[in-house]
Amino acid sequence: MSFDKRIEHELKHGIFLAENGAGEIWNWESPAGKQRWKRRVTLLTRSIKADEKVLELGCGTGYFTREIIKTAASVVAIDISPNLLAIARKNITNPNISFCEENAYQMTFTNEYFDYVIGSSVLHHLDIEKAFAEIYRVLKPGGSIAFTEPNMMNPQIALQKNIPWLKQKLGDSPDETAFFRWQIIRLLKKYNFRKCKAVPFDFLHPAIPSQLIRPIKALGNLIEKVPIVKEIAGSLFISAMK
Repeated sequence: MSFDKRIEHELKHGIFLAENGAGEIWNWESPAGKQRWKRRVTLLTRSIKADEKVLELGCGTGYFTREIIKTAASVVAIDISPNLLAIARKNITNPNISFCEENAYQMTFTNEYFDYVIGSSVLHHLDIEKAFAEIYRVLKPGGSIAFTEPNMMNPQIALQKNIPWLKQKLGDSPDETAFFRWQIIRLLKKYNFRKCKAVPFDFLHPAIPSQLIRPIKALGNLIEKVPIVKEIAGSLFISAMK
């Protein structure tokens, strides 16, 4: 496994997350955060079939892994951080899951091995071109990918990912970024993926109080259908096929 500065930073970030509560830092523990999480689970798992081989990139402590295994697919979950993997292995012992410490740029899996490659908030930690090249290699012809990632068009996301002191204050790793949807589509096509999509979604902020979640969700669902305005949603749902 070769290392670069980005990987070094992610290893340090893994220690930070393991010691300080990954769920809180990732904003999945608040009432609104849990609603946002449920939506991502639906988007990312709805097309998985029980007989498929699924690769989860950047599994962390296993938040999303718990949901993938409910599909009964055969799941391999990878992360660069041994600290986060230790938590995931301790908490999830189902027979259809294997955890592996892997570099997403140089995975040890054979060519065309997986039917599906998915991840929640992982690509923005990676050198995206190296990652797409390797994902394409391990994906079967006709296989699919699906990711949810931060949207650089969102004003808060743009500030958080581009101002170093704010990034540190909010618990990001130094190299984290976000994506413009046209940027992602262009890169997917560059690496020969087809049916490439990057759809803006999510106007539900994790800090929204419980009593306001329902009306703001309803309003957000409407805004997601409005041209131009929808472009500033907080997240992107990215999908493509080989």
